[in-house]
Amino acid sequence: MSDYLPDVYLPVRRQFPEVAHALDDLARVTEGVGPLPAREQRLVKLGISIGALAEGAVRSNVRKALDVGVTADEIRHTALLAITTRGAPYVATRSRSTPRR
Repeated sequence: MSDYLPDVYLPVRRQFPEVAHALDDLARVTEGVGPLPAREQRLVKLGISIGALAEGAVRSNVRKALDVGVTADEIRHTALLAITTRGAPYVATRSRSTPRR
């Protein structure tokens, strides 16, 4: 998995290292307690990110999804599925974050 962190996130991690470590631990624990494999976890997190209007999280989860073998078509399909839940105008603007064919 990619260790990339956006520049905007790094100062927060430096200023609050205990919180950053706790969040890292929480992510590890929640990823390991259920039956979903990494691929499906990434698609779920991508869908949540789209629904939350969290562009940075969308970009992050696209990168992480690609790292665990999710295809660009699967990522696009996840974004398309958000249309009926989140709305067509928003999804159309988010499609810029998904990989191109």
